[in-house]
Amino acid sequence: MGCNQSSTIDLQQATLFDEFKLGETTLKNRFVMGPMTRCRADPKTNVPTDLMVKHYEQRANFGLIITECAPISPLSNAFPGAGGIYTEEQTQGWKKVVDAVHAKGGKIVLQIWHCGRATASEFIGGAVPLAPSPIAIGQDHQMTKKPHPVPKEMTQQDINEVIEQFRKGAENAKKAGFDGVQIDQFLRDGTNKRTDKYGGSIENRCRFLFEVLDALISVFGASKVSLRIGLTGRYNDMYDSDPYTLMKYLLPKLSEYKLQFLELKRHGGLDSKEPVKGTDKDEQGRILPKNQIPGDYFATLRPLYDGIIIANDGFNPQSALETIRAGHANLVSFSSLAIINPDLPQRVQNNWALNEKQDYSTFFQGGEKGYTDIPAYKA
Repeated sequence: MGCNQSSTIDLQQATLFDEFKLGETTLKNRFVMGPMTRCRADPKTNVPTDLMVKHYEQRANFGLIITECAPISPLSNAFPGAGGIYTEEQTQGWKKVVDAVHAKGGKIVLQIWHCGRATASEFIGGAVPLAPSPIAIGQDHQMTKKPHPVPKEMTQQDINEVIEQFRKGAENAKKAGFDGVQIDQFLRDGTNKRTDKYGGSIENRCRFLFEVLDALISVFGASKVSLRIGLTGRYNDMYDSDPYTLMKYLLPKLSEYKLQFLELKRHGGLDSKEPVKGTDKDEQGRILPKNQIPGDYFATLRPLYDGIIIANDGFNPQSALETIRAGHANLVSFSSLAIINPDLPQRVQNNWALNEKQDYSTFFQGGEKGYTDIPAYKA
């Protein structure tokens, strides 16, 4: 599906540097910057800052940028400093980002989201978080270092309001000039114990996702709406007992939508735990991520989806080439490498050394350090 099947290294690299047609959008190369929360927006108003403009502008050499998650309402904010998309001031702040990226020939998609239970009451005005079911995350909040609160199970009215907030967020994203919107949805039975039409069966658990997709498509059209899913990761205490069966239902259904792309996130090193001796499960009795999808993750899932796939998690340029050449994905998104190498496409194209050292203390807080102060390579 658009992959160069040549056997030579030069032509393999051409699959990264040639233009690529993404629906109505033409990318100047196949390097994608994946979505990464960095918390540099105004902590009180959630308005994107000039520092964010500079950060994204520095990375406009990527064919496509997928932004950090943008909350669609005050109650959907997981942490201070996330650039929202529910006020006019926020929308204009994002427009500055979009204009800067477009001026450098880049394309940019906004990830819009509702954090659900993954927040703390102090970040949402003392309110109780919303979630499919009243099940708290079984670990302390990353920023407050306090236990997560038990969320409120969403009513039908809550669901309707959130869908409308997604639609309005898409309208604001369109006004800001984005080349599309992405949603990041988790559909797992570990957090959804509902007994109504949104819970129980796989079909019911996917219902909310499809209702949100319909709302976004009503604004942007399917060719500018995308989805990111990662059903084997364990971040924020997430788990599904049978993600492969869920994928076998979901991906063919998504194929019918003709979306801009599907970003598939593979579980990473942070999701790995040691099994209990003599079993394939961890101490919580959960099947290890590596054992939940048979065979190679992307090779197994590729035949299930008839559309453009962006593969994500732990790739370097060489493994990205191999994945594209094998036909397991059309594009690959880079995360941490994009943080420490703002000029990653140029470094790879010219065989320049890559920065490898990460400063995790700057990932979710701070100013310029670790965000906009990483220089481009000087030959």
